[in-house]
Amino acid sequence: MDSFLAALVISFGVVFVAELGDKSQLMALAFATRFRTAPVLLGITVATALVHLASVAIGHGVGAALPTGWISLLTGLAFLGFGAWTLRGDRLTEDDERRAARGGRSAVLTVGAAFFLAELGDKTMLATITLATQYGWFGTWIGSTVGMVAADALAIVAGRLLGRKLPERTIRYGAAALFTVSGVWLIVDAVIQLR
Repeated sequence: MDSFLAALVISFGVVFVAELGDKSQLMALAFATRFRTAPVLLGITVATALVHLASVAIGHGVGAALPTGWISLLTGLAFLGFGAWTLRGDRLTEDDERRAARGGRSAVLTVGAAFFLAELGDKTMLATITLATQYGWFGTWIGSTVGMVAADALAIVAGRLLGRKLPERTIRYGAAALFTVSGVWLIVDAVIQLR
């Protein structure tokens, strides 16, 4: 598999899983109850593309400065942290709910601004930075952006079909397990490289 395709597929999968049960998914669902789906998804896409572009720039710079073995070790440890973070779960705060409830002239601008601010420092941003240290920046950017938008679109569709009775606990445990397995695998790989 070429490096662009590898970056695209891996970053899509990791960010899609990271987004499951995240507060951004809950925000997407809240916005979709107030606005039409298309402007909500457009706002999410624009905000995600901007945040993840900055993330891959940071990750690519770090990746060029550190040896591969150390990057694998740090990535593995980060993924273990993401697994714990995912297990803890996210909830919408009152501020998040106010942002979702606040209307504006443009649903795209309202949703985009809220998502941009919510994603700064979020686990999907950190996961994108981490992935960009090991994979090409362009494939990572496209894959992580599409992965997040797909997860949020899934939340909107599933939420509308199933109401608010999604098996959040099952999703959270599954995502945490995937992060933990990936983290352990990367740490083992790092130890082998650093010998």
